[in-house]
Amino acid sequence: MQISLQLPAACGRMLCGRIMGAGIMEDVKRFVIQRHTRQNEPVHWDLMLQVGAVLETYRLDVPPESISAQPIEAVKIFDHPLRFLSYEGAVNEGKGMVAIADAGTYEVTDTDSQQRTLRFSGRILTGPFSIRHIESDRYEFASAE
Repeated sequence: MQISLQLPAACGRMLCGRIMGAGIMEDVKRFVIQRHTRQNEPVHWDLMLQVGAVLETYRLDVPPESISAQPIEAVKIFDHPLRFLSYEGAVNEGKGMVAIADAGTYEVTDTDSQQRTLRFSGRILTGPFSIRHIESDRYEFASAE
């Protein structure tokens, strides 16, 4: 089987194309989890999912290594630009710092009005996870195994 990678010219080095193989086209989506520190605030982690031209972002209170152990709350915050897929450094006018804790690709395997199931391929997050809407900006993020 021959596999070729076709990236639209507008994507540059960003991996936002489609992988083609065996006659099936699949969207490639990236994710990142950033460890976010800020003066006088507890550490938190931002889970960012590439959705179109933005990163849909959820604030997590635990590191990615702890997510598989039990369901956790994820608070949806504002979308971030795609440059945050690889950004590490100062944020919030120098009052905070972000560092990449995990990164990779994901695919949506199931979705309905209240929940999405995603399959992650990252350094830490691997396998199926679900994001279930609870209320307002609150979600539950959990392993789906």
